[in-house]
Order: sequence, then C-alpha cells, then structure tokens
Amino acid sequence: MEIRTVAIDLARRSGRLLKENLGHAGRIEFKGEVDIVTEMDRKAEALIVEELKRRFPDHGILTEESREKTTSSGCRWIIDPLDGTTNYAHGFPVFCVSIAFEHNGDVVFGTVYDPVLDELFVAEKGKGAFMNDTRLRVSVVSTLDKSLLATGFPYDLRTSKENNLDHFANFALRAQAIRRAGSAALDLCYVGCGRFDGFWEIKLHPWDVAVGALVVEEAGGRITDFEGRPFSIYSSECVASNGIIHDEMLQVLKKGR
Repeated sequence: MEIRTVAIDLARRSGRLLKENLGHAGRIEFKGEVDIVTEMDRKAEALIVEELKRRFPDHGILTEESREKTTSSGCRWIIDPLDGTTNYAHGFPVFCVSIAFEHNGDVVFGTVYDPVLDELFVAEKGKGAFMNDTRLRVSVVSTLDKSLLATGFPYDLRTSKENNLDHFANFALRAQAIRRAGSAALDLCYVGCGRFDGFWEIKLHPWDVAVGALVVEEAGGRITDFEGRPFSIYSSECVASNGIIHDEMLQVLKKGR
C-alpha cells in the first residue's frame, strides 16, 4: 500500500530531522500569547508536504502551519509536523510527527512517530493499531480511581473561561493521577497502548487528533465528545478511554458544565 509506505517513510524522516535539531529549534514565532511555531516546525512540514505533492499531486493537504490545499479527489492528508512545539522549543523531549490519510471524509490510515523513543504508531481502519509491529490493546483498568489520565490545556487558557481547569480539578479528585505531557497525538496513542487509561481535552484541531483517534478505536478503546456522542476530528471536545472507565469520565465532565 503506497499510502502506508510513504506516510511511514515521511514520519521517520521528518522525525529524525527534529531529533537531530533538538535543542536548536531556531527562530520562534508567536501565533498567540503562548502559541508558538518554530523554524523546525516549518522545515519538517516542508519535507513532508513537498514529497506528498510530488507523489500525490491530486490529493488535498491540511496541515497546521500552512494554507490548506483543496482538491476534488476525495483524498486528503492531515499533518502535524511537530506536535509538542512548546516542549521542543524548550528542549523537553516529548514531541512527535503525525500524518493521517483521509478518504471521502473518513480517516483510514495514520502514523505517529516519536523519534526520541523511536516508537512508530500505525493504525489502519479495520486492521488494528500497532507500535513497532506489536499489536496494541487498551488497558483493562476497571475504575476511574485506579486510572492514570492525560489531558492538556488550550492556548487561550489565560483569556477564556473554557480553559479545562475545572475539569482538571474534578478529575484530580477522582483519578489515581493525571499527566500533562504536551502532545495530544502521543496522549491518544498512549491510551491505545495502555499507558494511559483515559484522556480528555478541549479546543483541539484535526491534525492533533486524526491519527490518535484511529489508534484508540483500532486498539479497542472508545472515543466520544463530552456528551458521549460519536467523535469527529472536527469536534471541539475529545474524551478517549479504554472503554471501561468511559462512562465514569463522562460523569465527571458533566460537573464542569
């Protein structure tokens, strides 16, 4: 499958580029008060996009740092060339590359590559999720109070009342522990491989969640919005879990409404 081969190759190549330059992020631009983009974001994106345009000239491309390329082919790539930009800019080694392939509005393949740990997550619709060729399954933790959760905070944390602090406080009193690592794509992949039992976040973008959501589903987990409705990569809410603790998580999220 050419889509799979090209996506994995580009994820690894751009990931190596990022790892080689960790600690040397280059020029940093502020898109908002705390929302940044580094020179390496743009270099990794250029590597990926230029090759996709060459190999698949009729495909659309949606990526975090550039204007969307639209086509009528029904095929589109959704790319985050550096998820965890703030981490990367500070030399904190938690970041990844995320590349998803969407066909007629449905994400059917995706890969997330963590170059620091050399972990390659791959998921294909109906064919499972894997990390470095090992098939993934979500955890079997049965209650929220024994669960390790993950979350993140939106870039408008300082100015918006919808900032996830209320949900964080509520979960802190219910879960065993919460981690905030700074990469939604990796958080979701970690739910898929059982390192995290659940994850929630608000105000994410398609490139943040397109691959991770597929990994969770293909690993046997559950992913919805905060009301328990079917998840969309275009939704502003995301809650993912091993499925067992999902309803408990939804009840906690209702307290923040």
